[in-house]
Amino acid sequence: MTGSITSDWRTDAVAGRPGGPLVVTEDEGLLDDLLRLCAAAGAVPEVAQGMPARRGSWESAPLVLVGDDCAARLGGAMRREGVVLVGRDQDDPGVWQRAVGIGARNVALLPDGESWLVDRIADAVEGVGRPALTVGVIGGRGGAGASTLACALAVGAARAGQRTMLIDGDPLGGGLDVLLGGEKAEGLRWPAFADSRGRVAGRALEEALPELHSLRVLSWDRGDCLAVSSDAMRAVLAAARRRGGAVVVDLPRRLDDAAVEALEQLDVGLLVVPAELRAVAAAHRVASLVGMVLSDLRLVTRAQAGSGLRGEEISNLLGLPLAGELPPEPGLSDALLTGRPPGSGERGPLARFCAEFWARTSADGTGVPA
Repeated sequence: MTGSITSDWRTDAVAGRPGGPLVVTEDEGLLDDLLRLCAAAGAVPEVAQGMPARRGSWESAPLVLVGDDCAARLGGAMRREGVVLVGRDQDDPGVWQRAVGIGARNVALLPDGESWLVDRIADAVEGVGRPALTVGVIGGRGGAGASTLACALAVGAARAGQRTMLIDGDPLGGGLDVLLGGEKAEGLRWPAFADSRGRVAGRALEEALPELHSLRVLSWDRGDCLAVSSDAMRAVLAAARRRGGAVVVDLPRRLDDAAVEALEQLDVGLLVVPAELRAVAAAHRVASLVGMVLSDLRLVTRAQAGSGLRGEEISNLLGLPLAGELPPEPGLSDALLTGRPPGSGERGPLARFCAEFWARTSADGTGVPA
């Protein structure tokens, strides 16, 4: 530390566990509030009444929460990212000037800013970096193969070394864990999260789900729960995205509130359409609905025996960019019967399509393939 900062201010280590935020305040009421918000975020803070005596804690903490009561005394603190000035006076115009004085880019005024601050604390403790690329897959008609492609994309991302989560957004689809051969795998399914709202911890979500083929899967079970709220979908998907890597969502064609919420969190959507006229007609309606929510929707065509329709023609008919064409996958049915997931054969059409999709994503550098 430099400048006017002294080292004789008392530090109370609520817990010495590294990785929690640093709280700097002498206001007992504000401290109580910040400890409560840290608990809500699943974080164990280090508390300093003034400045921490523990050497390096200002520099190493993932987040520093400075009470407005201490701002004037911290003007000489070393500048760093992740400093938040916390106060209560909504009408004090000088709070932003004091924030600049300690290098804080954000100000949280309680109680209005509590929800934002809980999210900020949890993000910092989880080590949030770039959010996961989130891809949704939806069928242009029933039986289009959307669930198969969603599983194959997730398998392909995991094979490429990405942290991967597969979210089953279709309660009537029978469960993606079955498609992956893991219906008996230990871990939580959607009913455990059906009443979730607010914030779900990303690490806790990941660790609670079944791990199949090097990826985590949130699937439906075979029970009576057939829907989740939009709040639950929002909380779960936000937690999954914060973990980074890739998130793949298998979407239903009938859009309830939860499905609309999922669409709003996608980076890109893939509409799977068999290359036949009736499928194209059905897909036109699905594309119109999805396009009202999702701006980046792309077409994946699936070859059909005896059909003369080509991917470019279907792309023109639907007014969607073509992401690729899937030829038939030899032996897919037999593979599923033996518990081998879609896309597990590295040389098959599904696996090649998925590898090319993720490769274009990485090469683009923006997180979404062009």
